[in-house]
Amino acid sequence: MAALSKSIPHSCYEIGHTWSPSCTLSTLQVTAGALEVSFKIYAPLYLIAAILRRRKKDYYKRRLIPEILQSTSFLTANGGLYIAFFCILRRLLGRFYSWSAGFGAALPASYIAILIERKSRRGLLTIYMANLATETIFRMAVTRGIVKPLKHGEVLLFCLTASLYMFFFRCKDGLKGFAFSALNLATNVDDVFGWGRFIVGKEEIPSHSYQPEAISSSRSERAGDPPSLQPEEGRASSRGSAITALARRLIDTLCKHGPRHRCCKHYQDNCISYCVKGFIRMFSVGYLIQCCLKVPSTFRQVFTKPSRLLSLLYNKENFQLGAFLGSFVSIYKGTSCFLRWVRNLDDELHALIAGFLAGISMFFYKSTSISMYLFSKLVETMYFKGIEAGRFPYFPEADTLIYAISTAICFQAAVMEVQNLRPSYWKFLLRLTKGRFALMNRKVLDAFGTEASKHFKDFTPKLDPRFMLVPPGMDVDLS
Repeated sequence: MAALSKSIPHSCYEIGHTWSPSCTLSTLQVTAGALEVSFKIYAPLYLIAAILRRRKKDYYKRRLIPEILQSTSFLTANGGLYIAFFCILRRLLGRFYSWSAGFGAALPASYIAILIERKSRRGLLTIYMANLATETIFRMAVTRGIVKPLKHGEVLLFCLTASLYMFFFRCKDGLKGFAFSALNLATNVDDVFGWGRFIVGKEEIPSHSYQPEAISSSRSERAGDPPSLQPEEGRASSRGSAITALARRLIDTLCKHGPRHRCCKHYQDNCISYCVKGFIRMFSVGYLIQCCLKVPSTFRQVFTKPSRLLSLLYNKENFQLGAFLGSFVSIYKGTSCFLRWVRNLDDELHALIAGFLAGISMFFYKSTSISMYLFSKLVETMYFKGIEAGRFPYFPEADTLIYAISTAICFQAAVMEVQNLRPSYWKFLLRLTKGRFALMNRKVLDAFGTEASKHFKDFTPKLDPRFMLVPPGMDVDLS
């Protein structure tokens, strides 16, 4: 508490908006820059989302522009109001405290800004910022020696999270209706149950709709189709198509004839081909996703340097994400089949073991962000399940408060110890403020002992002595 009461007498011009001595002009400049950047972010985002979700013409005429403007206003307010409250707090308190430049100014700014955003998006934004704030607090604790980082900790966290996710996925109605989606911008209600079905397959759902009898009958119908129904077309087919047909028939035979436990519901495949197909399918998905993410950054360079196209296709990260998703699915399916063979039954508890072992696949694509995000979603899911069971209280405005506090924590790190902030979020803040966030006089803030200028040793703002409260070069002690 004593550290929180320490302060320095500098003005907001000397520390914050060092490019201009005017608080009003600085606020307007930051707001204008944030408005431009926010519109460039949300306009294509909403347009692409509308195209992918096949929105009707009525949406483009009546809802698209208002939704873009509303989200743009939210992000603009978050940036513009921060610098406004930065100056207001300095005038109200008369000094700068270790918490006022970051947390204190960002808290009211973030709270007002999130109220501007649509309610359907607040939950998603809250989860993202809470995840980021948790990671930031952990890094701060490591820097201060309070906790020690665990080697491969992100992999272990992912293993535990995947284990519980897969267990809930296997349980009847375990995840239905409790997850929230980054893709569903309209309702903010995500069905992780549906995502789980997409990743590991509907064969692992307890209430699988396929029946052995139905499959057997369909097989017999296909087997009974006489090949002589297509005499002329079949004879006229090329040798290539004949080889293709033969290969397909051979693969089909290998897949359907082999070891499959009676409890396994992958009726179209044996256990081996079931795992192999799962790996190939999700490897392809991961590879294509990573390729698509890199297309915007390399698109312009392809015309001047065609060789960049090869680097896009054969990038190491493309194969890493593909190996991560593919091995996750194949390990999960393989372990589930193995346990069915060993125990001679199909049990939801198998998902705990299979999910944990599948989590080891993150060694191919280590990501603290993915682990923390999924863990946050799991905590949220379990909390809402507790609310439905009557064991946890429900707070209607909890998402708004959590967003404001989480964002304030991240801004505190961005001001006082940027080395503990996720690099991608720091780049986002620089983009939103047109680089002005890096113009703060952090050498003065070093007095609080957080190494605020650690990454800004070569930067010293050129200040006008007429608007300075503390003479240049004067040593100032905390009071």
